[in-house]
Amino acid sequence: MTKLIVATSNAGKVREMEGYLQGVGVELHLKPPELEIEETGATFQENAELKASQVAKALGEWAIADDSGLSVRALDGAPGLFSARYGATDQERIQRLLNELGDSTDRTAEFICAIAISRPNGQIALTTQGICPGEILHAPRGTGGFGYDPIFYVPDSHLTFAEMTPQQKDKISHRGRAFQQLLPQWPKLG
Repeated sequence: MTKLIVATSNAGKVREMEGYLQGVGVELHLKPPELEIEETGATFQENAELKASQVAKALGEWAIADDSGLSVRALDGAPGLFSARYGATDQERIQRLLNELGDSTDRTAEFICAIAISRPNGQIALTTQGICPGEILHAPRGTGGFGYDPIFYVPDSHLTFAEMTPQQKDKISHRGRAFQQLLPQWPKLG
C-alpha cells in the first residue's frame, strides 16, 4: 500500500495526517470533493469506519478516515458527535458549551478520536481510538489551536490545548494517541 485516500475534503487534515504517518512509506490523497459521505454512525468509531469503507469502495483504493469530538460528562457526553456543529464558529461553540455547563462543579471532559483504515473492497482492516482526558475551564486560555482548544485543560501538563506548542499537543492529544496505537500495526496491513 503506497497510496491512501483520506476520507475528507479538508487539506489541513491531510497535512496533519502526513505528520503522523511520516516515514511509513505512504502517499496521502484527498477524496474527490463530489464524493460526500453522510455520517450516520452512533459513535466516533462507526463514523470513521463508515467514511473509510465507503470512500475505499467508491474509488477502489485503500482509505483512512477519522472522526473526533469532545465529550463532557456533566452534559451526558455532549457535544459528542455534534462537536463541529455545536455552533457556527469556534467562538459560538465555546460559548454554548460554557453556557450549558454554567456553574457545574463537574468539568470532566475528554477528546476522543477514532481512526479506521479500509481495504479497497470496503473491508475495515484496522481501527484505533485515542482519548485525551481533561477538564473544561470557565474561560478560554491561550491563542493556539482551534475549536475547543482554549477551554480544554489537560491537568497532567497544566496547560490548555491552546497554550501548548503543536509538538506538545501532537504528543498527548486524542489524535496523537490514536496514531500512536496505529503505527505499530501499520506493517501488518501490507
